[in-house]
Amino acid sequence: MALDGQQKRQFQQRLSQWYRRYGRDLPWRRTTDPYAILVSEVMLQQTQVERVLEFYRRFLARFPTVAVLAAAAVDEVLVINCGKE
Repeated sequence: MALDGQQKRQFQQRLSQWYRRYGRDLPWRRTTDPYAILVSEVMLQQTQVERVLEFYRRFLARFPTVAVLAAAAVDEVLVINCGKE
């Protein structure tokens, strides 16, 4: 079923209202840094949001850019990513 222009606007408005009321405040929603967003996306594919929140900031603090991450030893990345640091 296709929506006409008015129905589409109403749907968009209701969805925006719902998001303002119920949307979670997550750190990756407050950035425009593509690397930080990519890190969150990869982490979120592996586990639940609550678990990602535990180490997302710690991971970005240790590996703030893709260059720093690329220069790190694999073991170092895995240790911080598994939460064993």
